[in-house]
Amino acid sequence: MSLFARHLSDAEIIAGIQTGGSTRHSVENRLYEQYLYFIREGTRKHRLPEEDCVSAYDDTILAGIDHITTGRFKGQSKLETYLYQIFSNKCVDLIRKKTTNREQVHNAVSIDDTLLQLPDPARTVVQQLIIQSDIEQLHQHLEAIGDKCRQMLLAWGEGYTDDEIAQQMKYNTASVAKTSRLRCLEKLRESYTSTKK
Repeated sequence: MSLFARHLSDAEIIAGIQTGGSTRHSVENRLYEQYLYFIREGTRKHRLPEEDCVSAYDDTILAGIDHITTGRFKGQSKLETYLYQIFSNKCVDLIRKKTTNREQVHNAVSIDDTLLQLPDPARTVVQQLIIQSDIEQLHQHLEAIGDKCRQMLLAWGEGYTDDEIAQQMKYNTASVAKTSRLRCLEKLRESYTSTKK
């Protein structure tokens, strides 16, 4: 039986992630593919849209890798059980967030509403300033996360698929490119979060 035809054991995943380098990348990709069925479970059990479940799953795998790397995962349960608990919590968080956001929609005044009250020329100027400010801020954060991540996220933002990015940036597979892209998105999110503190 080939190595790719079976699931990796918890010990293989932990050792592979802790080894680092290309072994780590390979094991992270296998880990990502190993529990993809969580997404189906999330849509069925939590009645969330698939894209929300994919997002929760991506966050779950990144958290799992981080917990293995930092020693937070102690191996007191199976890794699958541990990851599924993280995934379920993230799905519940999404449900809570959506419920809270729905309540806030009724009593919040959005920037768009405020813009509508401005005369036409002023509205256009304000919109352009907001867009320009957002773009400048994004470029600053992209610079901060490194050249390779910046190139990858810009390509992804322009609509390139993970497969195309893998070919362009010399990754072995689209799956490897996707894992790297998710890591870069996490770095970008952390960069934005750290400037808000």
